[in-house]
Amino acid sequence: MQRKLVTAIIVLLACGVVFGAVRYSRRSPSVPTIEVKRTEFLDSVQFRGECTALKSLSITAPADAGDLQILKITADGAKVKPGDMIVEFDKTKTEQDLAQFRSTLKYSTADIDQTRAQSRITEEQDLTAVSKARFDLESAKLDASKQEIVSKIEGEEAKLKVRNAEQTLREAEQKLNSDRAAAKASIQGKVETSRKAAFDVQRAETALSKMTLKAPAAGMVSLVPVWHGGNVSPFKPGDRAWPGTPLAELPDPGSIRVTAHVDETERGRLAPKQPVTVHLDAIPDRQFTGRIEDISALATEDFSAGWPVPRDFDVRIVLDDSDPRLKPGMTAQVTVIVDRVRDALAIPVQASFQKEGETLAYVWSGSKFRTQAIEISRRSGDRVLVAKGLQAGDRIALQDPAAGKSE
Repeated sequence: MQRKLVTAIIVLLACGVVFGAVRYSRRSPSVPTIEVKRTEFLDSVQFRGECTALKSLSITAPADAGDLQILKITADGAKVKPGDMIVEFDKTKTEQDLAQFRSTLKYSTADIDQTRAQSRITEEQDLTAVSKARFDLESAKLDASKQEIVSKIEGEEAKLKVRNAEQTLREAEQKLNSDRAAAKASIQGKVETSRKAAFDVQRAETALSKMTLKAPAAGMVSLVPVWHGGNVSPFKPGDRAWPGTPLAELPDPGSIRVTAHVDETERGRLAPKQPVTVHLDAIPDRQFTGRIEDISALATEDFSAGWPVPRDFDVRIVLDDSDPRLKPGMTAQVTVIVDRVRDALAIPVQASFQKEGETLAYVWSGSKFRTQAIEISRRSGDRVLVAKGLQAGDRIALQDPAAGKSE
């Protein structure tokens, strides 16, 4: 009986050892892994871009309207039809100015009429005085012609009257000319005042007509960010705008392009008409397709990229399809497929490790990882193309197993 019990214990121990060995040999990896598979490797170039409109109608504050305070402004991204209100300014001061200018014009017109009437009265009086002086002169000359038949004293008195009559006539004629010149100058001055008042009225009427800016065409409103109030932002109701300030734009949807800057290393892999895919940050639910429309022939220095200043080429991309949500200023991620390698071994970048000048991968072999040197032929985005060292079906680590143990 004891013998059977000992034998059973030995058998149980042996089974436990075998089961433990099997479990150990089949234990799961301690770090995340991925299976190497043959698939299509896409060699691509990725860069950031921004939507811009080649054609756009600009809505600006009137240049001759004086103080401008915004009462209403259409929301950014709103769709409008021709004639719809985009911006409405406070008309109170302009209406007050217009009323004052009209009053000044009315007063100046009445003043001109009064001055002309008074000048006509004065001229009639002067003409009467001249006529009387001429009559008196002729009468004095007639009396002087009788000096042969009158006494010498009476003859001298007649001559004196002639001289006095001549002087009176000259004074009357001079007064007539002087009054005419003064009336002409006075009327001319009042006419100039009236013209200025009429110009002010016309200018105020024009400014008043521009207090409401309307859409010249159908489209989607894009408010323009402008430096004001200590920051860069679009205008809002209550803000004051200065004459000529850009307020909004109506971009032509057909002219929207994605523009970007690419460095010299990427320029050689790009060419016009290459197909692209575009992911807009503001429209994450849709992927756009398009093609490279143009690449600048010369590189320009991009001072916004820091030091050392890189030299970039300008790339313009046209989209195949439009979208009502597209607006200038939206940022985008552009991907250009420059080559396709079929039936390739491609692994994530994080599955390759650099150690002591070698590129390694950790292959799961039964119960542990083994180090495997690999050769990378090219890299694109977050994937690399493996030329040597791995086979389809290998399971490789996505993290360094040794680093996982040390932690």
